[in-house]
Amino acid sequence: MAVVVAVSSRSFLCCLLFLFIAISQTSAQYNYVSCDNNKGNYTAESTYQTNLNTLLSNLTSNTQINYGFYNFSYGQNSDEVNAIGLCRGDVMPDECRSCLNDARDNLTQLCPNQKEAILYHDKCMLRYSNRSIFGLMETKPSYYMYNTNNATESSDEFNRVLQNLLRELKDKAASGDSRRKYATDDNTTSNFQAIYGLVQCTPDLTQTDCNDCLDEAIKQIPTCCDEKRGGRVVGPSCNIRYEDYRFYEQTTIIDPETPPPSTINTSPEESSNTTIIVIAIIVPAAAVVLVICLFLYLTRRNARKNHAVKEEEDEEDQNEINIVESLQFNFDTIRVATEDFSDSNKLGQGGFGIVYWGRLSNGQMIAVKRLSRDSGQGDTEFKNEVVLVVKLQHRNLVRLLGFCLEGRERLLIYEFVPNKSLDYFIFDPAMNAQLDWEKRYKIIRGIARGLLYLHEDSQLRIIHRDLKASNILLDEEMNPKIADFGMARLVLMDQTQANTSRIVGTYGYMAPEYAMHGQFSVKSDVFSFGVLILEIVSGQKNSGINKGENMEDLLSFAWRNWKEGKAINIVDPSLNNNSRNEMLRCIHIGLLCVQENLVDRPTMANIVLMLNSYSLSLPIPAEPAFYMNSRTRSLPEMQSWEYNSREPGSSEAIFKSVQESENEASISELYPR
Repeated sequence: MAVVVAVSSRSFLCCLLFLFIAISQTSAQYNYVSCDNNKGNYTAESTYQTNLNTLLSNLTSNTQINYGFYNFSYGQNSDEVNAIGLCRGDVMPDECRSCLNDARDNLTQLCPNQKEAILYHDKCMLRYSNRSIFGLMETKPSYYMYNTNNATESSDEFNRVLQNLLRELKDKAASGDSRRKYATDDNTTSNFQAIYGLVQCTPDLTQTDCNDCLDEAIKQIPTCCDEKRGGRVVGPSCNIRYEDYRFYEQTTIIDPETPPPSTINTSPEESSNTTIIVIAIIVPAAAVVLVICLFLYLTRRNARKNHAVKEEEDEEDQNEINIVESLQFNFDTIRVATEDFSDSNKLGQGGFGIVYWGRLSNGQMIAVKRLSRDSGQGDTEFKNEVVLVVKLQHRNLVRLLGFCLEGRERLLIYEFVPNKSLDYFIFDPAMNAQLDWEKRYKIIRGIARGLLYLHEDSQLRIIHRDLKASNILLDEEMNPKIADFGMARLVLMDQTQANTSRIVGTYGYMAPEYAMHGQFSVKSDVFSFGVLILEIVSGQKNSGINKGENMEDLLSFAWRNWKEGKAINIVDPSLNNNSRNEMLRCIHIGLLCVQENLVDRPTMANIVLMLNSYSLSLPIPAEPAFYMNSRTRSLPEMQSWEYNSREPGSSEAIFKSVQESENEASISELYPR
């Protein structure tokens, strides 16, 4: 028996319209999604999936973040998850959190087992990965869209105005603060056709990386969107968009509370005595009632607000507890990994204690710093400082993986960097040939980016104070990683101001104002970086260059040859002269960094620009500090770490004791994003 359903044409059209709207709303939830199968998959109910769900569920729970950027990690070792959420700069905080929560639900459904995935929404972007993605400029995976209508203006005129607009916006966004790198504006062609533009980078990028990322995106416009009225190029680290209409709202930094409107009612004056009496009675009574009502309203509102704040604080405390627990290693695990802190696993000893290498049960190599037991810091404070330093993640910093506490035992667990430290290569005539100029220049620029991150772009402002060749570690591809930053926070040193009586650092790398007067700043690190540049270019230690029976200071040697127009004499003879101009430019930058007056020294931001832009003219350097062997020799003998990485089992130590301060460390200040 057949059942026939009769449907009127109007009902049928309504059904089609409803279906179309439903499909449109579903597809409008996101513009593009990428599930990366090459980065591996996780299994259902695994530790990685649990960490992923925990991180994504709590990603937007911090309501104090009102600038649209969330970057957090959860878990450890191979089960660690890193996530970034970014909202467009005109999206209100509540809408931003809602967008990211929707993106979270969509992404975990669309990429159910991938360890790395990214989803682009019109107003937000969400990505996660099992590798570090913070402070890393990436252009893939990306997508582009364009307006199907062609521009009415001539292509040359339209493209000229568009390119000028986007490049102006690029400069504004790249120089934005550490919380937001975002800019919008509009321009008009000669025929009065309006062009509205928007550019944005993730705030964890340096100014240089943001510039480079947006440059790459702008270069894609002729390929994807040529002569179109609108288009966009969107990638993990940056995005651009332009249209012939205003598609964005006013840029919003905070979500202001709107106070209840207040109104004043006036009434005409009455001549009647009766009216005057009524007013005299009613107005004061109404005022009293109004005051009582207002008091009751404010009391109830404050009670609700306090309750909400308490719930929010409890939730944040729980999140912090979860993060701390994910960073804490079991003492027995580390004891087994280091073979019960065996002497054969010992890498060195210094002012902070002993360093060992270890191997976890999953095969991961680690470096374990066993701190001395005389710190006056409590366990809670120590955990809080570890959480802060762990968040400092950059490709040119040695990564702190976590910590371990048991009784008076305090251990710091770092990633193990397999290659030796920089000084092992550049100061050894048998090894320095392995570092050609291309590798050395990459090392110089990597150190500069790492320092810039510490000085300006991280959650904490870090002044390293012990930057030297032995504190620069090299990974498998000879990329530099700065070691031993942030140690002051972890051992409760008392230098929290810009002046100290406890001099820490390495003789020869210390700026004069710091060595003589205890005054330190980011310019102290710049001085050390300048010495490091000259060492890398020359292959000579800063302590002196042998010229027959004479011994000449590296700064004096470099300054004298530069002044005499013989700067090429400074270059390591093992290097060829194919990149002569690049070498001379680095010598010039190094001399700018070691000038006596700290005001004359460039900032790390300027140095990064100098290293990446050959069109930027350099000022003439003044005489370097301690020139003509005028160095003071009365500094106290000091002790610190030098990192000379080795393969486990060999007799060559990674960390060796040298003469430096008893408590070498970095200093940091709280610097909110």
